[in-house]
Amino acid sequence: MAFESLTDKFQNIFKNLRSKGRLTEEDVKAAMKEVKLALLEADVNFKVVKQFINQVNERAVGSDVLNSLTPGQMVIKIVNEEMTNLMGSETTQINLKPTNETTIIMMAGLQGAGKTTTVAKLAGKFKQKGYKPLLVACDIYRPAAIEQLTINAKKQDVDVFSMGTANKASDIAKASLSYAKKNDCNVVIIDTAGRLHIDEDMMAELADIKSSVSVDQTILVVDAMTGQDAVNVAKNFNEKVGIDGVILTKLDGDTRGGAALSVKAVTGKPILYVGMGEKLSDLEQFYPDRMASRILGMGDILSLIEKAENSFDLEKSKEMENKLKKAEFGFDDYLEYMQQINQMGGIGEILKMMPGAVNINEDQLPDEKKLKRVEAIIYSMTPDERSKPSILNPSRKNRIAKGAGVDISEVNRLVKQFEQARKMMKQMPQMMGGGKKRRGFKLPFGF
Repeated sequence: MAFESLTDKFQNIFKNLRSKGRLTEEDVKAAMKEVKLALLEADVNFKVVKQFINQVNERAVGSDVLNSLTPGQMVIKIVNEEMTNLMGSETTQINLKPTNETTIIMMAGLQGAGKTTTVAKLAGKFKQKGYKPLLVACDIYRPAAIEQLTINAKKQDVDVFSMGTANKASDIAKASLSYAKKNDCNVVIIDTAGRLHIDEDMMAELADIKSSVSVDQTILVVDAMTGQDAVNVAKNFNEKVGIDGVILTKLDGDTRGGAALSVKAVTGKPILYVGMGEKLSDLEQFYPDRMASRILGMGDILSLIEKAENSFDLEKSKEMENKLKKAEFGFDDYLEYMQQINQMGGIGEILKMMPGAVNINEDQLPDEKKLKRVEAIIYSMTPDERSKPSILNPSRKNRIAKGAGVDISEVNRLVKQFEQARKMMKQMPQMMGGGKKRRGFKLPFGF
């Protein structure tokens, strides 16, 4: 998953800093050398790394840090702050005009970056804010892209405008404005053509669209998994066409983090959103401070709370929490718990957002991808067995395995995972510390 290797390295560096008590200037410089190597291995731009290390060193070797009661913590705090600054300090929103006016957004990017899907994801975000988006199919070279945009527009229940592949992209963009006006669409999102690499024809077409319609925002979509290539693409697009912000896709994949940490510093343009999966809902607002905390292994409580707010039935969550306290939490509750956790992206995603969760063995936790098999096993239990897991002896487990069509080892694994989940749920309050509430909202299951 994204940043996993980098996070592990930072955790080890920080562990050494905390264990030293008093720090010398040499201790700080040695730690920063390790930080530098970790960032370079994560494919962060060399100049960006150099500047970052210099800034941290300058702040960290001062007497007020080295002579403090907790110098290790102070250095970690400085690293966190500087990493946040590196990615933009403040969250940047896409500027939308009032709903009685029309905002025109042009989306650009190379082929394979996930631009067309991102267009539909973005439309969903705007729709939630009370706008009426119109998706415009300007990729005249790939009929499949037009079809994909149409399908995704239908899924998001938003309008789409297409004139096929026979017209110029700039003419399609211009014609879409009349459609938008007639149909009361107040955000026009233009999906432009992508190519395998940057070329003059591509840039000329984008410039032609911008000269034909009054584009308010030009947003570049780049694949985070391409590392420094993504940063170079962003730099080239900004120099040749001019961009207002970047959306990083595939940040849930096996990416080293270089793009997220370098884009703002190299281009001066903010990261607006990050794609965290293939579902049309898997687009998250980019918060530099939260991303820095996640990369450094400090958790991301606010994002976790937001996910819970959007995914959980609070009444059911409260009921389950009470059952857990009274030791009445059974397999029916567990299945419901797993289904709701799955809506939040799975336990693996949740663990990444929780400070202190590094001590939990993720291998012992339920695999949400095998939820159907879990359901089959649980539904093969009697109501008594589901409500009283303690009565599951070997003969009962054998009967359940046959009923579910699985091996007995899978039943044993599920029972073990059930116990692990109960333990984890009881540990949540200690892990969350004082950051578990916001606007009166409490995370479910004692989080």
